[in-house]
Amino acid sequence: MSGLFERHRELLAKAVDACDHRYSWTAYPESPSGKIHGPDKPVAGKARFEAMLGTDYYLQQPGEMGRTGDEVSPYTGQPLGITYPRVDVPVLYEAIARGMSAWRKAGPEVRMGVCLEILDRCAQQLFENAHATMHTSGQSFIMAFAGSGANALDRGLEALAYAHKAMRDVPATANWERQFGKGGAARLEKHYQLMPRGIGVVICCATFPLWNGYPALCASLATGNPVVFKPHPSAILPVAMVTSVCREVLTEAGFDPNLVTMVADTRQEPATMALLEHPATAIVDFTGSPGFGRWLEQHCPGKLVYTETAGCNSVVIESTDNLEAMTSAIAHSLCQASAQMCTSVQNIHIPASGIKVAGEQVSFDEVAASIVAGVERHLENPQVLCGTLVDDTILQTIARYRDLAGQHGRLLRDSGALDYAEFPNARTASPLILEVTPAARDLYRDEIFGPVSFIIKGESIDDCLRDATANARECGAITSHVYSVNEDFLDRAVEAYHGAGASVACNLVGMPINFAAAYSDYHVSGLNPAGNACLTDLAFVASRFRVVQSKRMV
Repeated sequence: MSGLFERHRELLAKAVDACDHRYSWTAYPESPSGKIHGPDKPVAGKARFEAMLGTDYYLQQPGEMGRTGDEVSPYTGQPLGITYPRVDVPVLYEAIARGMSAWRKAGPEVRMGVCLEILDRCAQQLFENAHATMHTSGQSFIMAFAGSGANALDRGLEALAYAHKAMRDVPATANWERQFGKGGAARLEKHYQLMPRGIGVVICCATFPLWNGYPALCASLATGNPVVFKPHPSAILPVAMVTSVCREVLTEAGFDPNLVTMVADTRQEPATMALLEHPATAIVDFTGSPGFGRWLEQHCPGKLVYTETAGCNSVVIESTDNLEAMTSAIAHSLCQASAQMCTSVQNIHIPASGIKVAGEQVSFDEVAASIVAGVERHLENPQVLCGTLVDDTILQTIARYRDLAGQHGRLLRDSGALDYAEFPNARTASPLILEVTPAARDLYRDEIFGPVSFIIKGESIDDCLRDATANARECGAITSHVYSVNEDFLDRAVEAYHGAGASVACNLVGMPINFAAAYSDYHVSGLNPAGNACLTDLAFVASRFRVVQSKRMV
């Protein structure tokens, strides 16, 4: 397996070039169409997933002391019946330590080759992993294949591109000469070593189990750090499948498979703190709730912590040339993955006087009604777009905001169960849409995970922009949107969002507006409370190793 880097060199070069120039490119097609992948892969992938149900999943890791796992499909309401190894963390860490030296000494190219091979093999199991993601996270099959599959793989390759860029900037050797006064000259031979930080723990989220899994794995492993996956208790299987691939490739390449391991747990018997508190844990990657993200940022001294939490994402509407196209694009975001995405739109700000549409004044109520109508159109095939709810608590959240609607505003659209003929027991909910004013800001200032959104009637467009950007600054935002045909207003809006540490998109129609393109879009700015790190830049990888040197006179 010594030629893995050469095998994948061209792919890496393409990824580096795409990152350098930010154009549209992908290494992994996001469509599950049989026309792309062949007619056999979809059928075989589903069969392999179904064969895992009701079985013991084996990883052959040190420190196993029983079985754990209680995943339940949000589509069928039935347990998957899969158990995973329950691990003694100190024993596992002792085993991990034994392989670290050889992995460090292997050097950047060998490590990059192994990581590239891992991504290649994970791409071969996209279909079975999509079914696993669907029946744990609740995503539709198409979204599971793309968002937690092909798109996440692209983010992993993107992390490898940046790791490659960061490590190649450090030469192995250098010759140095200098004259010191009249009496002497120095000639030194210098050697530089890349030193990994230590064990990286990757805490994966429930809704997109591999979204941060692939980039965190690649960022740490390529720079010499072992990785311990900690999947969410409700979405273990997708992570276990990737862990298996990693261990397989490492073994074939002559390295200790314990450089990549997984610690599964349940809500009743959590294992996260044992990983975080272990002194050998040097890096923590986390995607999940803002509360725990903030706790990690504040309570892990001496560890590198990379967080992606939640954004209270907004839309500000000043004017448009095409009302239906604009509101359809917004409505798509309210429906996609049942708004269980870190990029989902929640707050839609419209001035009370309405907006200009192709130069004609259109009332606030008409714009709001068009958004609701757009939602209804998107719900014609809800299983493809919406998926299911990952957790019962989201239903409780919807019920709570339905009750609050009458006290603080007006219910524009009620939420209800969606009709899935194939899965009659699926846990579903359509978008709940409330009309409020800024007086009810406490209702919408934080992310509400799930299909609850607000159409906020501001006194003026300037008030709308001020409210939206203040929320981004104070509570976090990952995506922000502005619609306007007024270039002066667009310039002001972009500057206001940037001042709040948030990225912003202008006048997006005809595409999923919360789509984040690998190799082009910087995902999470790291400048507002939605996360402390951008997953897609040099800073995401460069601190995962340090440089030590030796020098001698020659």
